[in-house]
Amino acid sequence: MPRQKITDLERLRAAAEVWDDDAPDIGYLAQLLTQTNLPYKDPGDVAVWSRHNGDVHLLVEPGRRVAADGTYQPIYPYGIMPRLLLIWMSSQAVKTRSPTLVLGASLSEFMRDIGLKPTGGKSGSITRLRDQMERLLKARLTLEVRQGTQRDRAVQISVALKWDLFWGRGDRQDALLPSTIQLSADFFNEIVAHPVPLNMGALAALRGSPMRLDIYAWLTWRMSYLRRPTLIPWDALMVQFGSNLADTKQGRQQFRRDFSNHLREVVLVYRDANVEATDTGLALRPSRTHIPFRGMRSVDG
Repeated sequence: MPRQKITDLERLRAAAEVWDDDAPDIGYLAQLLTQTNLPYKDPGDVAVWSRHNGDVHLLVEPGRRVAADGTYQPIYPYGIMPRLLLIWMSSQAVKTRSPTLVLGASLSEFMRDIGLKPTGGKSGSITRLRDQMERLLKARLTLEVRQGTQRDRAVQISVALKWDLFWGRGDRQDALLPSTIQLSADFFNEIVAHPVPLNMGALAALRGSPMRLDIYAWLTWRMSYLRRPTLIPWDALMVQFGSNLADTKQGRQQFRRDFSNHLREVVLVYRDANVEATDTGLALRPSRTHIPFRGMRSVDG
């Protein structure tokens, strides 16, 4: 079954619903994952994948999967599903205050919780979820903060300490339970210490693109502490959001077009975001956060 696409009209309707909702469903994402991003596409057979946002550098080391010939192949989390999973994990950790996450009453219920419609088959959403969940749970993240020549700080995080996922046989949509994920202590502590609240209705309207999800989460976090107008150059945005695009004139132009197009859709649901794509970069002006919250601090202090 082909993947469902959200039409422009449907997205406008969803944006209107988000804007008019006085009591939104609130989810959370660990702050460090709003500052830097996972890959949009599979990086392939490389030892490490990286992105950085100013002084903050994210290194992603892949897990390993046994291939048919007995060798081990690197597997990176990428695309929309790992982002939805991380939001679900962060939300559950904040709401339950427990590192042990229980994956709903059924597979279909769990997939609805992360904004997916269960579909079977080789290319269906169930197969893709199982693949990306393995990729995410086996990956290792290193977050490094470089403050000139005076100080370097870093934390290495595995998302989960252990997991027990029962998928059952075939494509049965009630076959996930009993299933649990136990978050690593480092990741759990990072989530509950620095949660960024997100509007789940906004995420549902934007989930057709991983870059849209990243822009929305980043703007929500950034506006929580922005106190004066700031211009972020396109080159800086590209190393934060650019993913697999080549660092060439053509690649930079393509990134600027892609980012600007996605930004227009993000501000449909986050209308208070006072942002503008200019010739030199992204102009940010102090704005209300999409979800009011207090106590957020940047990772560097």
